[in-house]
Amino acid sequence: MTVWVARAGRYGERENLALEEGRAFIGWGELGDLSKISSREEVLERVEQTYPDLKLGTARNHAGQVFNFVKSFEIGDIFALPLKTRPAIAFGKVAGDYEYIAENPEDARHSRRIDWIGEPIPRSAFEQNILYSFGSALTVFRVMKNNAEERIKAVLSGKELSYSNPFADDNGTSTSDEDALDLAQIARQQISDFIGRKFKGHRMEELVAEVLRAQGFEVRVNKRKGADGGADILAGRGPMGFDDPRLCVQVKSTDAAIGSKDYDELKGVMQKFGAEHGLFVSWGGFKGTVEEEARRDFFNIRLWNAEEFVREIQDVYTKLPKELQAELPMQQVWALVGDE
Repeated sequence: MTVWVARAGRYGERENLALEEGRAFIGWGELGDLSKISSREEVLERVEQTYPDLKLGTARNHAGQVFNFVKSFEIGDIFALPLKTRPAIAFGKVAGDYEYIAENPEDARHSRRIDWIGEPIPRSAFEQNILYSFGSALTVFRVMKNNAEERIKAVLSGKELSYSNPFADDNGTSTSDEDALDLAQIARQQISDFIGRKFKGHRMEELVAEVLRAQGFEVRVNKRKGADGGADILAGRGPMGFDDPRLCVQVKSTDAAIGSKDYDELKGVMQKFGAEHGLFVSWGGFKGTVEEEARRDFFNIRLWNAEEFVREIQDVYTKLPKELQAELPMQQVWALVGDE
């Protein structure tokens, strides 16, 4: 069985829809229904007609990805969805042929039915070298490096194989991918994995508090659980924290996605403390119902999942205490971005 990946948006915007509906989605919705196409050349022609400003190499790249999603996936193949909203990878099996769902949003019209296998598996269950195999900059690709197919099947069955070379191909010889790696994403995931291991429980709350201090808030961290009725952190502007915005902050460091019950509790705590604004930091991300509620509460509540929290840390890293920087050693690296 082949292992395929189809990412759910640059920022994971289609992840909850995919998990809840048992489907994989890709963008390129402007291409229209592709159920009648039979060759890469037909897809390339459609891409060139739809996106006339693309260079030929880029058009071929896009066409190849779309063709693989439409025609190369086979029923029973393993499907992997590296999540951006939490440090985990969802696995399933391809359960249906390509479908075009015209009533869906434009970025979720090309679809495949997926039978998800249990809950998403934390990234910590995989060695770093196999995580590199998920680091392609492409949206749709086959996972082939690092003996990945065999090793993923082993993890899904509760085992893990030892493997030493992070840049070896299926034959064990060093190679370079023809597909560029998304180095920025790989770096964020490495930072995320490190934080997830080192800053559990109350340490995560302290890390959130330091980020808020670096953003200009006066902060109080609750060190006596239960004493503040669910407020892990209270934060406000001004010399004494009396000025707006005044925040009630809830922090969850587990790998589980947060549901409506915890979200409603945050709103109750906000009312108790007279805070108009709230922040929910969940390392395991949020269920779709919570994200929908948060859209309605846009002017009152913000959600930070693991990816967003890492971005916030990067934004204020130089303002964090030196002791914390020593615990979380990071360095900014400038790299040339391709013109495609």
